[in-house]
Formats: sequence, C-alpha cells, structure tokens
Amino acid sequence: MKNRKHKSDLVILFATLGLMALGLIVIYAIGPMRANVLNNTYGADYDSNYFFFGQLRAVALSLLAFFAAFKWIPYKYVKKYAKFLLILSLFLCGLLWVLSMLNSSLAKCELGECRWFQFGPISFQPAEFLKLAMVIYLADFLTRKREEGSIGKLREFWLPLSIVCGLSLFLVVIAEGDLGTGVALISIIFGMLLIAGVPARQYLILLALILVVAVGAVATSSHRMERVNAWLDTISGSESSDSTYHIENAILAIGTGGFFGVGIGNSVQATGYLPESINDSIFAILGETFGFIGLFLVIIVFAVILLRMLKVASSTPAFDEHLFIVGVFAWVFAQVVVNIMAMTGLVPVTGITLPLLSYGGTSMVFLAYALGLVLQLSCYTSREVITNEDISSGGRLGRTYHSSRRRSS
Repeated sequence: MKNRKHKSDLVILFATLGLMALGLIVIYAIGPMRANVLNNTYGADYDSNYFFFGQLRAVALSLLAFFAAFKWIPYKYVKKYAKFLLILSLFLCGLLWVLSMLNSSLAKCELGECRWFQFGPISFQPAEFLKLAMVIYLADFLTRKREEGSIGKLREFWLPLSIVCGLSLFLVVIAEGDLGTGVALISIIFGMLLIAGVPARQYLILLALILVVAVGAVATSSHRMERVNAWLDTISGSESSDSTYHIENAILAIGTGGFFGVGIGNSVQATGYLPESINDSIFAILGETFGFIGLFLVIIVFAVILLRMLKVASSTPAFDEHLFIVGVFAWVFAQVVVNIMAMTGLVPVTGITLPLLSYGGTSMVFLAYALGLVLQLSCYTSREVITNEDISSGGRLGRTYHSSRRRSS
C-alpha cells in the first residue's frame, strides 16, 4: 500500500456545491417575504433583496474558504496552529460575553441572547469558529495522547480535556445561551473520543455526567423549559397555544407541501406564519416548497456526504487526519439530525441551523472550510498502486495485469 495524491472525492464536492445552490434559490424566493414581515412588524427598512444578497455574499465567502482549504492550505499546516486557533476562539467567545454584559454596541443581541459581534454591516458569530477550532484541536490532542499512551489517565488526559471542553460549553451554552451550538460541540467531543479509544467505562461515565448537566441546563432555564413543554403539548395533542406555535406551523408547512410541493415562490408559511423561516425553519419551508420528494432528496444528499466522509476517514492513514474527518462528520450529523427532528416535532425546537442551507454567513463559511479540508484529505487516502517493481518482479499483480491483457485479446 502506497500513498500518492489522487483525485478528490467528487461526490462530496458536488453535493456540497449543490446544497449551497439550493439554499441560495430558496432564500431568493422567500427573502422578500421575510423582509416584508420584519418591515411591517418591527418598522425595519429592509430591501426586498436584502436577504438574497446577504446569502449570496455568504456563499461567495464560503466557496472561497472551501477552495482555500481544499487547494491552498495544507492540513499539516493548519494543525500546527491547533492550540492557537482554540485559544483565539475561546478568547473571542469570552470577549463577546464581556461586551454583552457591558451593553456594548459591538455585541449584537437577539431575543435576549448575544451571540454575534457587530462591525457595521458585518456580523460574526465566534461560536461557529469554536466548532472548527475544537475539531482541529481535539484531532491533534487525542493523537498526541494516544501516541504517549496516556488516554484515560486523570492528570495527563482528563484534566486538560475537561478544562478545554468545560470552558467551551460554558461560554456557548451558559454565557451565550446557545444550546444548539452546545449540542454540536458535545457531538464533536463524544464522536472523537469514541474513535480515540477512551476506555468504555470512562466514556459511559462522562456521557452520563453530560446528560445530567444538560438536563440541569434545561430545567434551570425558563425559556428552554417552555420549549420542552411546548413539545410535550404538541406530541400529546393538547390545545394549541403560543408556545406550540412554532412546532405546529413547521409541521403544517411540511404537510401543506404534500408529495410534490407548492412550488418556488408560493410558500404561505414564509409570509410571516412560520418563525425563523430562512434560518432554523428552512427545512419546513423546503417541505412546503418541494414536498416530500424534495425533502427526501435533501436528506439523501446529506446522507451521501456523511457516508462519503466516513469512507474517506476509513481510508486515511494518519490518525490525526482520521480523527479530524470524524469530528467534521459528527458536526454535520448533529446539526442535520437535530434540525430535522425539531422541524418534524420529534424533539423540542433547539435553534440549530441546517448546514449549507440556512441563512447566515459565519456558520456556512466555517463549515465550508472544514469540508474543504476533508476534500483535501480525500486526495491522500490509501490505495493500491502498481509500481514498475511489481510488474518487473513477475509478482501477482504483474501476472494478473498480463493475463488480463491476454484474455482480452
């Protein structure tokens, strides 16, 4: 087995580009409706094409990040700065928390939660940067600890890991109130720990601890408990209320789409009935627009990307690269599954976006960069290569090659 650079995984490439294009089309169709709702409800002054051009900029930046990671920035160079990237992302999350407490204009807040930096017309969500930094850092950290033989040891392994992960989750879930990003981070951490070879008993204890903390975080938040109660009311068939409005309209949008959908530009829910129609709820809008067939195809495309990532990971010889791809897999998997389950009423609404489709620049740019690195690593997966020595030695490969030529002649 020899490693040579070969063609990248074109399936991941075209599936990623296809999802970006689909998201752009949908935002073009429903963006004017969203602008109209905000103008009438809050007295804003959004142009009808504001959200489309915003998404167009996001896609352009994401493509730049995607191809920069794919073609120009080697993964071995990125991993050299794993610690720096993590420290920088944590610093930015902490700085945002401080600025929000000081009521600074640099902290952008919506619905009582401050999750963005605001620099004039440009906003930046540091938690999305933290996801990427966490994947890169853990791939490097777990690989080093595996080589040292210290995985599972309290002082060498669990203490630094607990500090990093605990601080990350505190800044995202508690300080910023972003449970959706917290779910993605937990998925990344547990997915990579599972592959790194953490002892099963320790892994299960940590999982139980996280579940207890998660339940406590929900139980001590009136906003989160309201969402849980709304979900319970919905699945039990209780009378509609303000708290069940979001879930009910998401399900209604999907049901209205039927088998083939109402068509592009004909969405009713996007005119103001379904909250966050261009962000967290875009899966429901896709269902209304393209119907069951459209949703099925979108799910298939995501499934193909995830399966291809697993295939690339299984063929990647370097363990740190293998872990990195697993981390990106866990990141995408968590967001896709939780978003779809929330929009179909299977779990409470969590405020998590649908990758590459939902409106927003920061989340798409950093995920596109991560997928670009995966695509880069797909060029160096292990494969059998017939060399001149194999042929001249008359070995098995050489005999097979010549005999096949004789059979075909």
